[in-house]
Amino acid sequence: MDHLSTKTSGFPVGFSFNDVTFQLQEQHDFTWLRSLGKVFCVFDQQDSGNICFGIEKDGKKKFVKYAGARPLDFSGNPQDAVSRLTAAIPLYSTLNHPHLIQLVDHFRTDNGYAAIFEWAEGECLHSHWSFADAPKYTHPDSPFYKYKHMPINKRLKSLDTIFSFHTYVESKGYVAVDFYDGSILYDFSNHVTKICDIDFYRKAPAVNDIGGNFWGAKRSKAPEEFELGAPIDSKTNVFTMGALAFGLLGGEMDHSFSKWEAGKLLYEVALRAVSEDRELRYQNVNTFKSFWDEAKGF
Repeated sequence: MDHLSTKTSGFPVGFSFNDVTFQLQEQHDFTWLRSLGKVFCVFDQQDSGNICFGIEKDGKKKFVKYAGARPLDFSGNPQDAVSRLTAAIPLYSTLNHPHLIQLVDHFRTDNGYAAIFEWAEGECLHSHWSFADAPKYTHPDSPFYKYKHMPINKRLKSLDTIFSFHTYVESKGYVAVDFYDGSILYDFSNHVTKICDIDFYRKAPAVNDIGGNFWGAKRSKAPEEFELGAPIDSKTNVFTMGALAFGLLGGEMDHSFSKWEAGKLLYEVALRAVSEDRELRYQNVNTFKSFWDEAKGF
């Protein structure tokens, strides 16, 4: 099938584009996708309000992020998702970096907004649509499981990509918000790490204007990301980097040394980074990375 077809009898509404099928809460017009190329995959189980497509045209792949529809797992207002995606567009230019996916176009449709990115090979480390809950950690085909079973040196190189990018983000006067393992793509064939989602990053200084439901995964959030009015700054991002290190090298929210795989010196750096007391953390991501790199050298 080379065109969009829909089934409108009841909830949910089924869609088929080429050989790809997906479901939404209600009817939506996707005819604008036709001019972009052939749809070869879809990511439709997002609670952000976005639905994403892999498309191919003239042998080149692109990644399309779209807001305006009503995915099954989305309980909000589609126009709020449109506003968030529209506001995120400048971030991909301001924070353009070799470790970040590349934005190539963006435009408004009749009912939403689309952002077009270069396709980045790799698998998302939090592929909840395929490996939710326990299978994420135990299934041999889970990207997170595969990543955790790579040699330490490959994981350390991957983390260096992540830390380097966030040092750059910090140098541009921004803070990371909603960064977690679901923001990371890893190419297991070429061992390349890419950051794939910075939609909620903010200009510093920033504050928690939501409270306990501030954007982010619980396993990666600093204490201030649960507190209304608290500062969200470089020390917050230090915590995030430390939490990610524990996720990829240790026991995730279990910070015990017995679960850590990368030696005592790196453990001590990561442990200081995730201090509940902000004053005990490193001052910023650049300082954290300096201590990390020094410990890694021993």
